Amino acid sequence: MKKKIVAITFAVVFAFIAIGSGAVIISNNVMQNIECVEAALTTSQTRTVQDKLKRWGYYTGNVDGIYGTLTKKAVRYFQSKNGLSVDGIVGPKTAAALGMAWNTTDDSSVSSSDLYLLAKCVYAEARGESYTGQVAVAAVILNRVESPDFPNTIAGVIYQPWAFTAVNDGQINLEPNQTAYNAARDALNGWDPTYGALYYYNASTATNKWIYSKTTTVTIGNHVFAI
Repeated sequence: MKKKIVAITFAVVFAFIAIGSGAVIISNNVMQNIECVEAALTTSQTRTVQDKLKRWGYYTGNVDGIYGTLTKKAVRYFQSKNGLSVDGIVGPKTAAALGMAWNTTDDSSVSSSDLYLLAKCVYAEARGESYTGQVAVAAVILNRVESPDFPNTIAGVIYQPWAFTAVNDGQINLEPNQTAYNAARDALNGWDPTYGALYYYNASTATNKWIYSKTTTVTIGNHVFAI
């Protein structure tokens, strides 16, 4: 009889431990999901947040588009230093402090012809650049669309007279590869490695002195980006 009681006791204890461990696992999963909901960002937008915070010294992790614990910690640090509500959430006020548009246009709301044209311009202008450099070129085009100083459509910006070398020399007619499409989509989803730049140029080949009067935001590969 005593052996049965001991066996039952061990079984109950083991079951309790198993249930307890399961509860921890479920809790961790729930917390991860809550964190993703709290972030309310696309992968591209998260990369932009990480990129900005890393350049400004708040973030030390990888720019990978994953809104994990390290990213959330960096956001909280940024918020604490900028008089914002410290919650680790990139809401409208935090996004504004980061210089990001809160309601960005995603590629699902852009016509296939506009996406194709944007990818063509990226490929024609920056196929020799890094992936970030290609996203940056697409971001400049989209920044111009939003600026009152430029046409308000992707086609209008790209085909504005003398705006892009690739249009002038016919390279705009080259077929874009998948990388150019991906870069165009990332820019449409909010990733702007240029920090709002409206211009870019190759410092080793640019001959127009006017462009050098613009304020540089960042240099990526062979391109200098400016506002």
